[in-house]
Amino acid sequence: MRRNTLGKSAVEITELSFGAAAIGNLYTAVDPERATAAVDAAWDEGVRYFDTAPHYGLGLSERRLGEALRHRPRDSYVLSTKVGRVLDPLPAGAAAEPGPDGLSEGFAVPATHVRRWDFSAEGVRRSIGESLERLGLDRVDIAYLHDPDDHAGPAFDEAYPELERLRAQGVVGAIGAGMNQTAMLTRLLRDTDADVVLCAGRYTLLDQSALDELLPEAAARGRSVVVGGVFNSGLLADPRPGATYDYTTAPRALVDRALRIKAVTERHGVPLRAAALHYPLAHPAVAGVLVGTRSPGEVRDAADLLRRAVPDQLWEELRAEGLLTENGN
Repeated sequence: MRRNTLGKSAVEITELSFGAAAIGNLYTAVDPERATAAVDAAWDEGVRYFDTAPHYGLGLSERRLGEALRHRPRDSYVLSTKVGRVLDPLPAGAAAEPGPDGLSEGFAVPATHVRRWDFSAEGVRRSIGESLERLGLDRVDIAYLHDPDDHAGPAFDEAYPELERLRAQGVVGAIGAGMNQTAMLTRLLRDTDADVVLCAGRYTLLDQSALDELLPEAAARGRSVVVGGVFNSGLLADPRPGATYDYTTAPRALVDRALRIKAVTERHGVPLRAAALHYPLAHPAVAGVLVGTRSPGEVRDAADLLRRAVPDQLWEELRAEGLLTENGN
C-alpha cells in the first residue's frame, strides 16, 4: 500500500487508514473479539495508520486499539489520537444524561465518565498522558486538536503551543487538527507550524469546498491533509431516500445528485464507494483517506475498493455532467 510523509515531519502514513471510532461502540456495540479482528484485518491488508480519540467510547476505542496493536513492533505503525476533550469520572451515584439517541454522545458505552472541553495547555498534557496510559504506549505519532470550532481562542493560544512543545520533546511526532470545516483548518496552516490536518466531509464527490482555500494552502506550504468522511456519513455509500448526509437525513436534492453520480460510476464499471474513496487521493496535498470500520469484512471491503482501477473517463464524465465542479460548494 502506498505511503506518504506528513508535511515536513518524519511521520509516514499509508494512504488508507483505520478509523477506530466504531470499535469504541459508535452508535452500536462491537464485541471485543470483533474489534480486535477488525484491527488484525486492517493489518493484513497493509494498513499501518490507525486513528482514535479519547472521545470515542469514553476511552474504549483507545484501550481496544492499544490492546490489538500491542504485539506489533512499535515502529511498524502510525497512531494518532486527539486532544480537546478530557474525561472526568462521574461522582459516585451520579448518572450522565444520555443524548437524544439514548446513547452517551453517540456511543453505546456505560456512563462511567463525562467528557469536558479543555483546550488549555494543562488539559492537553493531561489528555495525552491519559491516552498513552489507555493505549499502553510511550508516544503517539500524531496528535490532533479535536473539533475546536467553538474554542478558537484557547485552541490557538494554549493547546496548539503545547502540542508544539510535546512535538519538540518527542512525545508526539506530528501535530495538527481534525474538523468538519475548512476555515479554521486553513487558518491553522497559515498561522502555525502544523504538519497535517484531518478534514472530514469537505473533500468528497458531493462537497469539494476544501478546494477553495484549504487544499491550495496545504499544497503551497508543503503540509498534508488526511481526508475523512469520504462517504459523507452514508449517502455516498448507499444513496437512497432516508440516507444520512453529514449525520442527518439527506435532503432530496442531494440524494438525487448522489444517484446521478452513482449512475455515471456504474457506467464505467466502478462502484460508487470506490469512486468516493479514490477521488480525494488524486490531490497532491492529500496524504491519505480515513475510513471508519467496525468489522473485518468492512476493512477488507475498503481495501478492495482502494485496489480497484478508476478510469480517467469517469472523472471526465462527472465534470461534463456538472456533477463534479471542483470549485467548492
